[in-house]
Amino acid sequence: MMKTQRPFLSGRTFNLRSSLVFAVVLVFALAVWPSGRLEVGAATVDKSANGESRFTTLDGARIHYVNYGKGSDALLLIHGWTMNLDSWRDQVSDFAKRNRVIVIELPGHGQSDKPQVTYSMDLFARAVEAVMRDAKVKRAVLVGHSMGTPVARQFYRKYPDKTLAIVIVDGPLRPFGDKALVDRLIAGFRGPNYQQVVSQMFAAISGPNLSADAKERIKASSLNTPQHVLVSAMEGMADPSIWGEDKINVPVLAMMAKNPFYPPTFESFRGIAPHMEFQMWDGVGHFIMMEKPKEFNAAVLQFLDKNKLLK
Repeated sequence: MMKTQRPFLSGRTFNLRSSLVFAVVLVFALAVWPSGRLEVGAATVDKSANGESRFTTLDGARIHYVNYGKGSDALLLIHGWTMNLDSWRDQVSDFAKRNRVIVIELPGHGQSDKPQVTYSMDLFARAVEAVMRDAKVKRAVLVGHSMGTPVARQFYRKYPDKTLAIVIVDGPLRPFGDKALVDRLIAGFRGPNYQQVVSQMFAAISGPNLSADAKERIKASSLNTPQHVLVSAMEGMADPSIWGEDKINVPVLAMMAKNPFYPPTFESFRGIAPHMEFQMWDGVGHFIMMEKPKEFNAAVLQFLDKNKLLK
């Protein structure tokens, strides 16, 4: 891992026929499906943490989550596009040793219901709040991987008093492309071969420390989210209304993978999150928490301690 504030070169020309173009979007839209140890429907989690599987409802649809521990404040883990709570199986045990932990499955994902609705960042943020109410959690540190970052930011907009801090895990605070480019990218997910497109993108953004087994689980994950959900969620991330310049005035930890396709900088992030610690990680791909779980867990816990959160 390496911290840096040095910007990368930008302005690259992308070939829209190449899978790398889609990686520009998916580097922020995808999260990972790793395997776990305790059966919870289609997903698995770490049995040593003694999680309790629960459901609540939002707009008549069920939302699934798993709770670990007790307390009015919690660490709330938000997965990314097409994924589920199993994305965090290497984190739960370490985090639950010292904090209450809530792991959500967003609407349309995992064991949550998948109705024909608009899967906006606002819907996802309201789902997080519904889970917190059901779990009787008053405030949370939100950890958002990939798409989970704009979800966490939208939650903060709607419920600032319920947000203690935000941890960004290779996710965006600014748009990842202009409208014309994003429209072309989304078109690939509307076609009949969308599963192949998603599989290619997962392969393109896999890092050097991602195991073969994890890669297979990532590939399999694309089969578990209906096409109408993944298309609508991608459209939700392209909605210009979620990319304002409004500030995040709680502590923020940003852990980013060094990536030539979308070069976030300390300066661009700090403009939105004034109270931010920015880390650029070497030797990892998009799935930081899977590739280097021990280092990732330590970084999050250090951030909590430094800011006296969840004590």
